[in-house]
Amino acid sequence: MSNFYDKVTGKGWLRRHDGVAAFTVTEVAATLTVATLVIIFFSWLVKKLIIKTKPSLPLPPGPIGWPILGHLLFIKPDFLQYVTKQSQIHGPIIKLQLGRKVYIIISSPSIAKQILKDHDAIFANRDIPVAAIKGTFGGLDIVWRSNGPELHKLRKLVVSEIMSNKSLDACYEFRRREIQYMVKNIHGKIGSPINLSEQIFLTAFNVTINMLWGGSLNGEESNLGLEFRDQFKEFVKLMVEPNISDMFPMLRPFDLQGIESKAKKHISWLYGFFELVIEQRKLGEGPNMADSKDFLQQLLELNQTGDVKTSLSMKSYGRVQHHLSFTFDIYTHMGRDPPTPNIVTGATDTTFTTIEWAMTELLRHPNKLQRVVEELDAIIGDQNIVEEFHLPRLLYLEAVVKETLRIHPPAPLLMPHMSSETTIIAGYTIPKNSNIYFNVWAIQRDAEFWEDPLQFEPERFLNVIEKRNYKGNSFNFFPFGSGRRICVGISMAEKIIMLMLATLLHCFEWELPNGRKPDVKEKLHLLLSKVEPLVVVPISRSSKWRHCG
Repeated sequence: MSNFYDKVTGKGWLRRHDGVAAFTVTEVAATLTVATLVIIFFSWLVKKLIIKTKPSLPLPPGPIGWPILGHLLFIKPDFLQYVTKQSQIHGPIIKLQLGRKVYIIISSPSIAKQILKDHDAIFANRDIPVAAIKGTFGGLDIVWRSNGPELHKLRKLVVSEIMSNKSLDACYEFRRREIQYMVKNIHGKIGSPINLSEQIFLTAFNVTINMLWGGSLNGEESNLGLEFRDQFKEFVKLMVEPNISDMFPMLRPFDLQGIESKAKKHISWLYGFFELVIEQRKLGEGPNMADSKDFLQQLLELNQTGDVKTSLSMKSYGRVQHHLSFTFDIYTHMGRDPPTPNIVTGATDTTFTTIEWAMTELLRHPNKLQRVVEELDAIIGDQNIVEEFHLPRLLYLEAVVKETLRIHPPAPLLMPHMSSETTIIAGYTIPKNSNIYFNVWAIQRDAEFWEDPLQFEPERFLNVIEKRNYKGNSFNFFPFGSGRRICVGISMAEKIIMLMLATLLHCFEWELPNGRKPDVKEKLHLLLSKVEPLVVVPISRSSKWRHCG
């Protein structure tokens, strides 16, 4: 990727934008005050356009809100804690009103099952926020696209052809190479405090883009990876920020909070990033690994097979490219817009967050950490680096990952679902177009379903009676969702998380600066991440280093 970093950080239209700070309650309130007169003025029109019918059953209970604004001023500073507290007061299904939008919060496995299994087709839609519209061309990507034949085809293609074991195995060397680079980089800092969170993110990021198109950002270019992280974080903040344009659609043309215009700036940077990466690939600076194929190469070959069942039409090929966040001249031929950064951001952030939390919990529980190390020594030995064929035998490490996902689910409320028609759930009326959130953070910490739920106990997943998976079959434990909208990248996340964790724990011992335990304070911006980065001191396991990396 020669000259790539210089191109992005130097001259040209792609420049660093200032970070967008999250709006405070005061700022939102001030803006809403200005908007209230406009809302009241148009309220009579809204009432005429809405046909009011008395539901046969009541709406779900919930806290009392303000006229017009609903509960908008109450959901800060921590939306997750707010809805969890309200569910404890009002029950496992509650209703919030944010402007014209109805939000339903589910905190019960049985009710989640009714929605995600019994009535899955009705609740498999999305209500795309204004900030995301520009970044997904009106919600055409796999995350925001509404339920229907097009979504089904896209998901089927991605799962069967891109996320299959065969495809993932074909790009194993890309994962292996980046993780070896991580080990060498950490070993050069032995004995000194390092920001492990930053290192984990960069490795997960490089693993993902390597698997997609055979590129990576190492050395000086690693700063660009961190810039990508910052840009995307700000974009995500805008998507989850309370936005008057979402809650009062009639006010969208005014963009009163400036969220839409700021989202355009961040997504423009992300598009420019991908275009420049792909330009390097087009110039021949792609992978030089004869036995490995990145996803892009696999798609090109798939498109040429001629098999009616597996080959991609130009239209379908474009859809997959749109999802995988890369583009070639085919977009020019198709007259399509450039792709969105879904799989890069989704795979990177979920992987990074889970590994960061797993390392944090293991460092807080030395006895659990020691058991992982003993398992690694028994299976890997001191003469080998960790390989993916070792992973199925690392049962305790797998239990650590599951327990981490239980206590710290990456998306604690999942992505919001939307009802396509008015439906009766658990004896309550759920209006059409309601936004449905599933509080998996609360469900997976509920003492009714989990013994000592706040304790980090990987052993619970080794018990045959309590053994669970996260494939969407159990509604006590579904950190990746369930039903039609379950995460399509579970298999890829499993491989990366397990391989990175096993390598970090096999090649190094870890000490904490000043001997203090890492904190577990959480912050929610769509994903549940740590407030403070994980800073640790790596210590070489000398017998392992000769073979690690």
